[in-house]
Amino acid sequence: MSNLKTADYMTVAMSRLLNDGERVFHGVASPMPAIAIQLAKRLHAKNAVYLSIAGVVDAEPTAYSNYSTVDASLREGAIAEFSLADIFDLSARGALDVAFLSGAQIDDYGRLNLSAIGPFHQPKVRLPGGAGSAALLPTVKRGILWKTTHDSRGLVEKLDVITAAGNTEIVITPLGIFKRSDLDNRLRLYTIFPPATIDEVIENTGFTVEKHEEFHPFPPITEEEIQLLETIDQNGIRFSEFR
Repeated sequence: MSNLKTADYMTVAMSRLLNDGERVFHGVASPMPAIAIQLAKRLHAKNAVYLSIAGVVDAEPTAYSNYSTVDASLREGAIAEFSLADIFDLSARGALDVAFLSGAQIDDYGRLNLSAIGPFHQPKVRLPGGAGSAALLPTVKRGILWKTTHDSRGLVEKLDVITAAGNTEIVITPLGIFKRSDLDNRLRLYTIFPPATIDEVIENTGFTVEKHEEFHPFPPITEEEIQLLETIDQNGIRFSEFR
């Protein structure tokens, strides 16, 4: 399947990281996580509980919006509703298994910056802020972060501002996956998406890159995965994160 694109690899990788029975949440601006959750529920995590920013449980959208990350389509097929405050309470009680989050900068401890580039009081760029990340990342069991770029400006040795820190387990980028190491709690290179190379990852990462103790080649995407992915995301909304 030589026509696979970055969004395909990242979305499939996200889905494979989810386990059956887990409670999984994503916030705004999250097309790939939203689609990945649906893919996982159709394959290996049929009993996962999907909690979306639209305020509903176990929705099964038949389409995704090009213009809104909280479109009513995300509520389609839901079995219950909840308030956003319920998510923070659920996570604080240790009952939220996975949260998909992102950041303008991410360091090798999985901490993220969504506040400012440059000094906080006189920034070069004022970012949108952490929203719920500062509350969720320290309390969720597994934080899965993703970025649609992989460069030394975004994957940094030192954050300009620490917006959120805590339980980051995974960081997914267009080049591959970093995973927290049990050796020192730092992110190490876990796998690489084709056709990327380790040298390319090292060259474009601002912190020191070391192989994870479980480093392995990325298992090829299967025909079943790509067919389901195209069925779930018929309009290619996963690619919108790269436009």
